[in-house]
Amino acid sequence: MTSKPDSATEPRAVAVNVLKGGFGKSTTAINLARELAERNGRVLLIDLDDNGHTTFNLGYRDQYESDNHVQQVLLDGEDPLDHVVSVTDELDLLPSHEALEEVETNLKSAMASSQRLNRNVVDPLLGDTYSYIVIDTPANRGKINDNALFAAKNLLVPLRPESGWESGITQTNKRLIQEARQYFDLQLLALVPTDLSERLDQSTRDRNLLYAINSRDELASFVPNFAHLSAADWEAIDDGNYDGPLPGIRHRASIDKAHRARKPLRDYDPECDQLKCYEELAQIVENGGVSR
Repeated sequence: MTSKPDSATEPRAVAVNVLKGGFGKSTTAINLARELAERNGRVLLIDLDDNGHTTFNLGYRDQYESDNHVQQVLLDGEDPLDHVVSVTDELDLLPSHEALEEVETNLKSAMASSQRLNRNVVDPLLGDTYSYIVIDTPANRGKINDNALFAAKNLLVPLRPESGWESGITQTNKRLIQEARQYFDLQLLALVPTDLSERLDQSTRDRNLLYAINSRDELASFVPNFAHLSAADWEAIDDGNYDGPLPGIRHRASIDKAHRARKPLRDYDPECDQLKCYEELAQIVENGGVSR
C-alpha cells in the first residue's frame, strides 16, 4: 500500500483523457478520485464526457437528465457548488448532462471560451474547497475538451489492450498534448494500462501493449510501477521464470460490479487487489509524475 502524502503536497487538477472511446476513462477517473479523497480529504470529480458513464456509474442519472447545470456553470457563471452532489463524505461529483453538445456549440461563440472551466470552477475551488480535482473528458476534440486540459494542465491517459490503442495515444499526443503545449504547459503524468487479462508469454494484446509502452523511450517514463516491466522481466517471462506481480490494472469482476452498484471500487470491495493500482495513480497525481 502506498504511503500517505505529506502535508506539503500541493493541490492539483488532472484530466483523464484519450481520443478513443471505451478505453476506461470513467473507471479510471472514478477510482482515482476516490483514492485521492481517501488519502487527502475533499476531492471534486467533474464529468464532462457526453456519454455520462461516470455520472451513471455513481448513480446520478437524474442530474444527467435535469436542468443543464453544465451550461449554467460554464456559460452563465452560476456557483458550481450549487450543482455538485455527494458520492462519499470526501468525494463530490459535478455530473455530466445530456445536452453537452449544446454547451459545446455555445462555447464556440463565448468570450475566453477555453478558460471557462478554469475560471468558474477549478480556480475558485482548488486548494480552498477541494484538495484535488479530477476531470473525466470527452473522447473527441472540442471546446469542452480544451476547457478540461487548460483547467487541469495535468493528464492521465488510460489504455486498454485493444486494436486501436496505438492510434489512440498517437492522436491524443498529436491533436491534444502537442497542440495544447503551443499555448500552455500541459504535463503528461502517466499512461495507465487497464482491464488486462491475457497471458504475457504469448503474442497477446496485453503483451503487445505492455511491451510497446515499456520499451519505447518516449513512453517508458510515464508507465506506473504497477505496469513497469524491465528487459530482465521480459526475459524471465519468455523463459517461464517470471515471479513478479501481474502488470497493469487487471480485469476484476468487482470493478464491473461496483459500477452496477453505483459505487467506487473502494466502497464496493475494499479487499480488491487492484485498489493498490489506483492508490499508486493517486500518488502519481500527488507527486506530479511517476517515481521509480
